[in-house]
Amino acid sequence: MTGEGRDVADMMERRKVDVLCVQETRWKGSKARSIGGGYKLFYHGVDRKRNGVGVILKGEFVNNVLEVKRVSDRVMSLKLEIEGVMVNVVSGYAPQVGCELEEKERFWSEFDEVIESILRGERVVVGADFNGHVGEGNRGDEEVMGRFGVKERNLEGQMVVDFAKRMEMAVVNTYFQKREEHRVTYKSGGRSTQVDYILCRRGHFIEVSDCKVVVGESVARQHRMVVCKMTLEVRKKKRGKTEKKTKWWKLKNEETCEEFRQKLTHVLGGQDELPDDWETTAEVIRETGRKVLGVSSGKRKEGKDTWWWNEEVQECVKRKRLARRKWDVERTEESRQEYKETQRRVKREVAKAKQKAYDSSNKCQTT
Repeated sequence: MTGEGRDVADMMERRKVDVLCVQETRWKGSKARSIGGGYKLFYHGVDRKRNGVGVILKGEFVNNVLEVKRVSDRVMSLKLEIEGVMVNVVSGYAPQVGCELEEKERFWSEFDEVIESILRGERVVVGADFNGHVGEGNRGDEEVMGRFGVKERNLEGQMVVDFAKRMEMAVVNTYFQKREEHRVTYKSGGRSTQVDYILCRRGHFIEVSDCKVVVGESVARQHRMVVCKMTLEVRKKKRGKTEKKTKWWKLKNEETCEEFRQKLTHVLGGQDELPDDWETTAEVIRETGRKVLGVSSGKRKEGKDTWWWNEEVQECVKRKRLARRKWDVERTEESRQEYKETQRRVKREVAKAKQKAYDSSNKCQTT
């Protein structure tokens, strides 16, 4: 990908691609870098002359990254949270046909470990150059692939099918009937084959509405980009009603506080001292509060702040979240210390805000 980053970004924007798995990046190191157009590449490689894998994200999803696992220069994964749904994107580059069997087995062992480490309820999307042909037709393999592969299956293609069976995944490319031009992923020297695939968990295949090879792009000389349209099903959790609570936070308003004080004094018969029976006094205070301040509906409200919340706390929490995301991506000692410091700062601000709110409330309730 050396020197082609901006071309890839332009292509992704033109084709409206949000996430792209790339192989043979040939970039040494384990970093994340901008490639232009708001797109960011997370990559891993150990040699500038061979291998290397990466995942490119559209700018709006960069801050959704929770974890990056760089297993080897052939396997890496990236976990994102999108509207409450955990999505794991895995990029892979399998050894070519002429490589030693030991190297191929090591690759599949690493790939198995990555998939097995992901919780079953989370989404998994694999974008990989498996260097194998799963072939046309699916007799005996209907549970993991469709009928629309290309040509005959080879040994490396059988490894892909076996992997899909072990991990209960579906080879997405093969389920959509397209012209051969939109199924061939690799062209070189008169040869046309299918070696690049997108896989997802069989249980989530219903979220995929289309998959095809993009024709007419010249970013990669021999490989063609495989695109998949996937719409996440976000299930909203049902939440029960909460207990109706007095809106004590309204006492922060001076006029409301004065109204509450006068009403409470009136109910107590104008006495300067509270009755000896605390239970009776407490009930009088609560009842007066309900009448003057009102009560909540008993329904949860998204984004409802707690009664002691203020702008200082909100700003500190925002900084803490940004620091956490930075640490998750970079994993450096400096970013870790920065995150720890923001945690301590939030605790201090929360304690100060609560104490200030309590003092204000106690002052208003004093008669």
